[in-house]
Amino acid sequence: MVLDLIVDQSDDGYSTEIPSIKGCESWAHNEDDAISKTLELFRFYIQVDTNFKIKVDLARKEGFRKIYKIIFDKQHA
Repeated sequence: MVLDLIVDQSDDGYSTEIPSIKGCESWAHNEDDAISKTLELFRFYIQVDTNFKIKVDLARKEGFRKIYKIIFDKQHA
């Protein structure tokens, strides 16, 4: 399965969200921490442990926004 992960950069940090999962969003001072927090929340929402394999690939940039693709095997979720 493939979902979007959106990262918005602002003056004070980075906000991230997975739009297809209501409430799956986070904020941090740096991009890597914001992405990690959102993926941790994503794992909680789909009820898998921290060893569950998720691939994150940068798809495109739009100004101060980056769109990543989260790729995972929902059969093993």
